[in-house]
Parts: sequence; C-alpha cells; structure tokens
Amino acid sequence: MSKTVEFFFDLGSPASYLAYTQLPALCRDAGAELVYRPMLLGGVFQATGNASPAMIPAKGRYMLRDLARFAERYGVPMRFNPHFPINTLTLMRLLVAVQLHQPERFDDALQALFQAIWVDVIHMGDPTKVAEVLTAAGFDAQALQAQIAEPAVKDALKASTEEAVKRGVFGAPTCFVDGEMFFGQDRLDFVREALRD
Repeated sequence: MSKTVEFFFDLGSPASYLAYTQLPALCRDAGAELVYRPMLLGGVFQATGNASPAMIPAKGRYMLRDLARFAERYGVPMRFNPHFPINTLTLMRLLVAVQLHQPERFDDALQALFQAIWVDVIHMGDPTKVAEVLTAAGFDAQALQAQIAEPAVKDALKASTEEAVKRGVFGAPTCFVDGEMFFGQDRLDFVREALRD
C-alpha cells in the first residue's frame, strides 16, 4: 500500500514554494501520493503565537540567504518578493475554490500563483495583478473571484487551518507521513526516509 504525504502550505511562505518545487518528484520516486492541504498561515500564527522569522531582523537576513542557498541547491528560480509579507487570504481561497470546482486544474493554479509570487515577484495583493496571472494561466478570473466568496470555500480553508493547528502545525510548510510531522522545506530528507520505511 503506497504512503501519502500531506503538504500543509501557504502561498506567501517562501519555504512552502521551495518545498513545492521538490515534493512532486520526491513523491513520484517513492511511489507516494502527494496531497495538497492549503491553509492560512496567518491563522496558524494567530492560533499558536508564532510569527514569521522575517519579523526578527537578524533572523530575517539569515533566512533570505538560506532560502537562496536552497534554491541554488535545488536548481530552481527564486526571487524574494519585495511585497512580503503577503496577505494570502484571497489567494488561498482562490486555490481552495480551484480544488473544489476544478480539481483537474489545481496544479496549474498552484504553479501560476507560486511562480507569480516567488519567481516573477508580482504584487499579488493587487486584485488586478491576480486577475492577470489567472487569465494568463487560462482561468476565468471573474468566475474564480465569485467562487472565493462561497461559504463552502471559506469553510474548507478554515477547516484545513484548524485541523493543521490541532495536529501540531505551527508554520509552513509542514508535511505529514503516517501521522509523523516534518516542519520546514529543509526537512525533506526526513520525508524521503519516512517514505522508505
């Protein structure tokens, strides 16, 4: 029976972006299923009393260098978005709306949004820019904007965030394999090992 990797993430987390660039191949190589679990990192921080490392100047400076090191190691493009921190409530609801209404296009939406934030450094707090990114990726931006207001979409994101907190999540990204929690994109080696057991 193949194992599952649950990937709790937020688009506004640069470490989530880096994990996203690695997890599909990692899971494919291990014959594991990758399950995307969008959550609202701001809600997790609020519930756990945690905060972004970027809020502590010395830690923030180190984090920027460390992220660049990992991007280089992984061989993936990454630029730190000057509009960070990003309020991702609308963006995460957009992803959930795609997950609920067009699951076959979820990967396309995820790729377009992560690319816009962490490669093209677009200001994704601007609804016009969001619509442009979605349209360029072949989505009906207007229809998606309407869907993010649906109670089912709001409730699904809230439920996923609350579930993450109940399971011990305090930041993003966080992966679970067989109930074992692994926090941070720099812990993917442990995820790989857990899939081998």
